[in-house]
Amino acid sequence: MILKRGQHVKYLPLAFTEHGILMLSSVLNSERAEKVSLLIIDTFVRLREILSIHKDMSHQLEKIQTKLDEHDNQISIIFEYLKELEQSKQEETDLKQRKRIGFKSNNGSKTQ
Repeated sequence: MILKRGQHVKYLPLAFTEHGILMLSSVLNSERAEKVSLLIIDTFVRLREILSIHKDMSHQLEKIQTKLDEHDNQISIIFEYLKELEQSKQEETDLKQRKRIGFKSNNGSKTQ
């Protein structure tokens, strides 16, 4: 059984590549086809530049994100130390404010 040309194609192509455009321009000999193929190739080049810039920006943002994560960890450690310091100061003031044990005279002062 021989299949007819162009039928029974499972998936249609969605886009040309740069190389496909170059091959097409070599087949088509009109001036308009050459201009269009050059514009398409220039577009591919521009897209490649944009993608490389995007990749660089993505890498830079990733580096910034890791730095921010490190800073967040360091700041949380500082806050933990501050809480511990505050608790120890509170314990010291609680000890100072404790009522004294012993005999008191009538005027409220402690006697020995």
